[in-house]
Amino acid sequence: MDCEASQYVFYEGKGRNIELKEVQQQQVHEPEVEETPQVVEENSTDLETQPLRRSTRERHEPERYGFLVTTHGDVILVDQDEPKTYQEAMASPDSEKWLEAMRFEMDSMSENQVWTLVEPPEGVKPIGCKWVFKKKTDMDGNVQTYKGQLVAKGFRQIHGVDYDETFSPVAMFKSIRILLAVAAFHDYEIWQMDVKTAFLNGKIEEDVYMTQPEGFVTPENAGKVCKLQRSICGLKQASRSWNLRFNDAIQEFGFIRNEDEPCVYKKFSGSIVSFLILYVDDIVIIGNDVPTLQSIKTWLSSCFSMKDLGEAAYILGVKIYRDRSRRILGLSQSTYIDKVLKRFSMEESKRGFLPMRHGISLSKGMCPSTPQERERMSQIPYASTIGSIMYAMICTRPDLSYALSMTSRYQANPGEGHWTSVKNILK
Repeated sequence: MDCEASQYVFYEGKGRNIELKEVQQQQVHEPEVEETPQVVEENSTDLETQPLRRSTRERHEPERYGFLVTTHGDVILVDQDEPKTYQEAMASPDSEKWLEAMRFEMDSMSENQVWTLVEPPEGVKPIGCKWVFKKKTDMDGNVQTYKGQLVAKGFRQIHGVDYDETFSPVAMFKSIRILLAVAAFHDYEIWQMDVKTAFLNGKIEEDVYMTQPEGFVTPENAGKVCKLQRSICGLKQASRSWNLRFNDAIQEFGFIRNEDEPCVYKKFSGSIVSFLILYVDDIVIIGNDVPTLQSIKTWLSSCFSMKDLGEAAYILGVKIYRDRSRRILGLSQSTYIDKVLKRFSMEESKRGFLPMRHGISLSKGMCPSTPQERERMSQIPYASTIGSIMYAMICTRPDLSYALSMTSRYQANPGEGHWTSVKNILK
C-alpha cells in the first residue's frame, strides 16, 4: 500500500520565545468507490398525504471502531483481530496468549483482594461482568502485549443503592502540550510511568455484588457471587475512587494540586522544579533534577504497582520526537491518522492541501430532501468520522478547527455536500 500520512507539531525554544512549527507530510491516493444507493419504490402521492412513519428498513448493529461491514454484510476486523467474547478468545489462534492474559488479570484481582465469594444475598441481583481483549501496540503499531481485562457491567448499577458520585477529572491535552513546551524550552527531563490495574487501588463504600468471571468458576463455588471490596473497571464509581486514592498518595509526598487543572501537580524546592500529569493510569513526570524525579518514581512504586517506561516516547497515542541539543520537541499522530484513514476507506485517497478550501459554503439547503437521499446518507458514518477527526484536532492538528466546526453542525441530518467536505478534511 502506497500510503504515507504523518504530521508533527514542533516546540522550539529560542531565547525567551517558544515558537510553534507545523510540518505536514501526506501522500495518499484516492480510490474510485462506486456507491449504489438503495432504490425505494413508493407512490409519490402517498408520500405527500401520509404522515411520516418509522422506517421499515433492516437494522444492523452499529459499526464499532476497528470494524468494517462490507456490502455483503461481512464483518472485517480492521485493527488487530481482537476477540469480543471469551468464547472467541478461546477459539482464536492466540488462545494461549489470551488465556495467559486473563490469568494475569485474575492474579491481580487476588493480590489486591478485590472481592470475596459469598452466597447471593436475598433480594439482591448481582451485576454481570465480561472479558475485554486488547492487543497493545508500540508507537509503530507492532503488537507488544496481549491484555485481558475484566470489566463489570456497571450500567446495571442503581443510583443511590450501589453508587453515588461518579465524576472523575483527567488532564486536558492542552495542559500536556503546555508542559511539554515548557520542558522543551528549559530542557527538562520527561519521564513516563504506567499504573498496573489502576482501578483496583480504589476502595468502594457501597455493597456491590457481581457474578463470577467466565472461565474461572470452580465447581465448589459455582453458586456464589463476588462481593466487591475494591473498584474494578466498568463500575460507575471506579474512576473516581482511583483518582481520590492517587490524589491522597501524591499530596502526601509533597505535591500541590493545580486548582484549575486537578490532574496536574507541582512541587518546588529551591531551584528544583517537578511537575506530574495524570491521565487515568498514565503518568508523565517532568523536572530538572534527576535524583528528585527518581525519588518520585520510588514513592509511586511503593504506593502502587507501577511500570517504569523510561523517557516519554508515546503518550495517549501521540508519538514524541525530541532533539535536546536543539531544544526541539515534536508530536506526531501518524499511526492514529493511518487507522482513521483506513477505517473510512480513505487510505488511497489523493492528497489534499487545505482542510476547507476558500469559497466552500455549507448550509441546511444541502441536507437530504427525499427519502432516497435520507436512506443513502443514513449509511454514511458522518458523526463517527467527525469524532475521529476531533481527537487529532485536539492533540496535534489545531489547523482543522475551523473546518471541523463547520462540518460538525450538520451531524443530525448531513447531505452529500457535507460528507464531501468531511472527506476533504481526511485528505
